Amino acid sequence: MPAVTVDNPLTLPRVAAPADAVPRPVRAVTTAPSGFEGEGFPVRRAFAGINHRHLDPFIMMDQMGEVEYQPGEPKGTPWHPHRGFETVTYIIDGIFDHQDSNGGGGTITNGDTQWMTAGSGLLHIEAPPEHLVASGGLFHGLQLWVNLPAKDKMMAPRYQDLRSGSVQLLTSPDGGALLRVIAGELDGHTGPGITHTPITMVHATLAPGAEVTLPWREDFNGLAYVLAGRGAVGAERRPIHLGQTAVFGTGSSLTVRADDKQDSHTPDLEVVLLGGQPIREPVAHYGPFVMNTRDELLQAFEDFQKGRLGTIPAVHGMSPDGTPRDGM
Repeated sequence: MPAVTVDNPLTLPRVAAPADAVPRPVRAVTTAPSGFEGEGFPVRRAFAGINHRHLDPFIMMDQMGEVEYQPGEPKGTPWHPHRGFETVTYIIDGIFDHQDSNGGGGTITNGDTQWMTAGSGLLHIEAPPEHLVASGGLFHGLQLWVNLPAKDKMMAPRYQDLRSGSVQLLTSPDGGALLRVIAGELDGHTGPGITHTPITMVHATLAPGAEVTLPWREDFNGLAYVLAGRGAVGAERRPIHLGQTAVFGTGSSLTVRADDKQDSHTPDLEVVLLGGQPIREPVAHYGPFVMNTRDELLQAFEDFQKGRLGTIPAVHGMSPDGTPRDGM
């Protein structure tokens, strides 16, 4: 699990919650069901079964893989629309190409993040590059959906390509945890992602037996999702393992601990920590659209059907004679 790392975490700034911080209790631990997305790549639905009031401002999150593809097996998604929210695609292992109907996109690989603000709407595609399809290989990542408040839902679409080298790296006082701040702020240290809805997103790697207690904004919610390994969450040390999400209650700090012994296929506990300022607005979510009302959803579908969210670039569309181009 390369993402981005350092040889000696003790060279990094250290983070710890103050002694008087109020520990957040663990409300619940849920297990993500498995499924398939796009053209058939495996995912875990990290937020399935969690009440929206505990997720707000987050809508959904999929763990993509971890999967070792054979030659010819890598898969992506076909062209599809989005409106009303932001998609955050974080690639831990492997490589993914993105393109949208506005001419945006790019390639992201180990430790990179693509932040797409869909806003008023666009079409986009996510796919492995041709060389990966030919060779096969390891693929592992996350896609997180972050809601936008009503005032920003129809803003112009925007991309942020966040390279692994721009991620803010921190550690715990004893160096047992490597903390990658992708977006938001942690103890005064800011990640590269610029968000319309205030959030914090951290990918933490904890060595066996390591524990970290982090300061956490009291006006944010708190979630922890395990990408690999096993450990415990909260001061009460609630057990948690691969594919599970912990929902924290209120307080000003949260605690994660790695078990002394990890599974044979993973040396460390890998966990994504999320917090955000709840929007507290009605949510109307269906398929690729996240709006505030049913009428806005119907309008989004109408706009998509009438081509108002953009058109697929000609290189990916039809030839002048109406036949599909190569690759379609």
